[in-house]
Amino acid sequence: MGGMIGRLLALALVVASGLPAAALRLEGSPQQGALMRGETVPGAATRLDGRPLRVAPDGGFVFGFGRDHPPRTVLEIQHPDSRVERHELAVAQRQYPTQRIDGLPERMVRPSEADLRRIAHERQLVLAARLTNSPLPHFRQPFIWPVQGVVTGVYGSQRILNGEPRQPHFGIDIAAPEGTPTLAAADGIVLLAEADLYFTGGTLLLDHGHGVSSTYSHLSRLSVVAGQVVRQGEVVGAVGRTGRATGPHLDWRVNWFEERLDPQLLLPRGQ
Repeated sequence: MGGMIGRLLALALVVASGLPAAALRLEGSPQQGALMRGETVPGAATRLDGRPLRVAPDGGFVFGFGRDHPPRTVLEIQHPDSRVERHELAVAQRQYPTQRIDGLPERMVRPSEADLRRIAHERQLVLAARLTNSPLPHFRQPFIWPVQGVVTGVYGSQRILNGEPRQPHFGIDIAAPEGTPTLAAADGIVLLAEADLYFTGGTLLLDHGHGVSSTYSHLSRLSVVAGQVVRQGEVVGAVGRTGRATGPHLDWRVNWFEERLDPQLLLPRGQ
């Protein structure tokens, strides 16, 4: 269904703008949490709600919608001859479940002042990595599951930790035995490899290009280092229960710069 929606969206945009069939194509279903891959004419510039997007030499680009993105967004294409095409996209709004997690150490729910300073430092470290805007083309790949297991936490769910409301969950949790190999969901370069972050424990970030990155948390072992090139399906670590976790699992996240995306929307149908 998602591929069909993407093709219909591309057709609707072409018809609405009067552009040639190859001038603008979008792949994906515009909804909260979605990654949208696009193609336009080489040399064109693109903006999403006024924000410039990186465009590859062949016209490829990408953008994403966060968990709470509003119902309308505007995509602009400025062609090499300076013509500007403006397209308003309707972004489907989603309903998110509530998830209660009990049994966490109190320190992981109510950090001390010293812990809060550490958390703030680590958040800046992770955000700086996520803001990387490289020309890598790997965001175009269909993603694969980084580990096989039971999905115990879904994207967007409102978290109640030890009875206290906390931030929503921005990835998916996949329960698997400790030590299970964790694979790269797509080709990339390791942006961050940290063995002991406060909340996420063993943590990896992979850069897939144009602001798209993936995060692998609570790892018991890291098999790669920062700056290393990895291929889809390559072992990058192992499932663990480090950081804030009640059992062994992988918290897998996908980001477009500061926006958190739903990893399950990136998987081919049937996976």
